[in-house]
Amino acid sequence: MSIKIAALAVAGSLTLMTTGASAAIVCNDEGDCWKVKEKYEYKPEFRLHVYDDNWKWDKEHDHKYRWRESRGRGYWNKGVWIEF
Repeated sequence: MSIKIAALAVAGSLTLMTTGASAAIVCNDEGDCWKVKEKYEYKPEFRLHVYDDNWKWDKEHDHKYRWRESRGRGYWNKGVWIEF
């Protein structure tokens, strides 16, 4: 039984987990948005928002959002790509 508990603890401490094999758009609170090939479950402290692949911001929010290039597995934070 203790092996199962240890395995659950390790799994729960992972930074993120794949939740599906479909594309998505991810945006941070600073307005950086990028496309990802897989949806991940990011830690809440990353302050990221995951949208369906067809999500678009409206013209009213053009000043808030900007497209960034995805550089693999990671996320944008204060203008810097953080890999994991």
